[in-house]
Amino acid sequence: MKAPQPTSGAPPMVADGPRGWARIVTWPRVRVTLMAAVPLGLLHSLSSAVTPVGIWIARAVIIGLLAMCAFGVAEQWPARVPRRWARWVWQLIAVVLAMPFGAYLAYNVTTSGPLHLTTDMQRLGGLAAMTMSGILFGPWIALGAMVRQREALAQHQALAFQLERSEYERQVLDARMRLLQAQVQPHFLFNTLANVRALVNTGSPRASAVLDSLIAYLRAAVPRLDEPATTLAQEVELVRAYLELMHMRIPDRLQYSLHADDAALGLRCPPMAILTLVENAVRHGIDPSEEGGRIEVDVSLRSGRCSARVIDTGIGLGAHAPGLGTGLATLRERMQLAFGGDARLSLTSVVPHGTCAELDFPAHQEGA
Repeated sequence: MKAPQPTSGAPPMVADGPRGWARIVTWPRVRVTLMAAVPLGLLHSLSSAVTPVGIWIARAVIIGLLAMCAFGVAEQWPARVPRRWARWVWQLIAVVLAMPFGAYLAYNVTTSGPLHLTTDMQRLGGLAAMTMSGILFGPWIALGAMVRQREALAQHQALAFQLERSEYERQVLDARMRLLQAQVQPHFLFNTLANVRALVNTGSPRASAVLDSLIAYLRAAVPRLDEPATTLAQEVELVRAYLELMHMRIPDRLQYSLHADDAALGLRCPPMAILTLVENAVRHGIDPSEEGGRIEVDVSLRSGRCSARVIDTGIGLGAHAPGLGTGLATLRERMQLAFGGDARLSLTSVVPHGTCAELDFPAHQEGA
């Protein structure tokens, strides 16, 4: 999304902030005006031994403040200037026109009694000198202020664009994470339903109990599927329910153990991360093995990092490595997105047979 560029007749783009007089009279502008007016008043005081220095400084300050107001008014009004003029030209003209009025006002304020400019040549000369010095220096001071204002505006816009780009990148990563998560959901659910169907088709008496366990599992799991992150405590609960479900399906071919450090239970974890490893171990390790096997799940916390290991004593990597691609590749990408690249998924063989899948990621508390 590109920010609209100002036209020559439109008011200059300014950073979000106050408008109207609240923007015209600001401390940074008053400070610059005083820094320019005080030396100018001191300079004029050298030409007169009669008028006190404070009077000259007061006159210069009044002229400067009136020019500052003219500069700010021309910055916002009129809403559009003639096409042949740039906004900055209009502001410089306003500053120049404000100088004689400012000088006359300054002399009225700082002089007791009538001015008598037509008869008091010395006072008329002082007023003319103040006016000319203001016309000479005022536009340059205004140009310097505009340059600094444009630099501040450029920095503000660059920061705004950077924040906007960061927000778009975050939204893209979030959308990518949800897409990968959506790919995991049907993969797991269809596999589980296929297992239940196989029991029903064979007339197994365990089919009803397995179906009840599946319903209980889905009641806990489905509300969490669309969440961008969950805790390891919730993940361990789902893994336990899944392993119990699988154990009911093949009680004589699947044994399991599950351990998690108490300190790790509150850590943040992408939904179904450990569950994907366990499901992979059942599908590719235990199911193809005639004698079945054992699955050990261990979640530990050490040195500011969390390790989740799933070890199975199934047929091992060599027999089924080509079939691991989609599920684990998706999980690896989900972990990379969730932890900004600071996560690892590794697979190693277990002697005499089996596989160890390990997730290693930073220990981030949920909500941190």
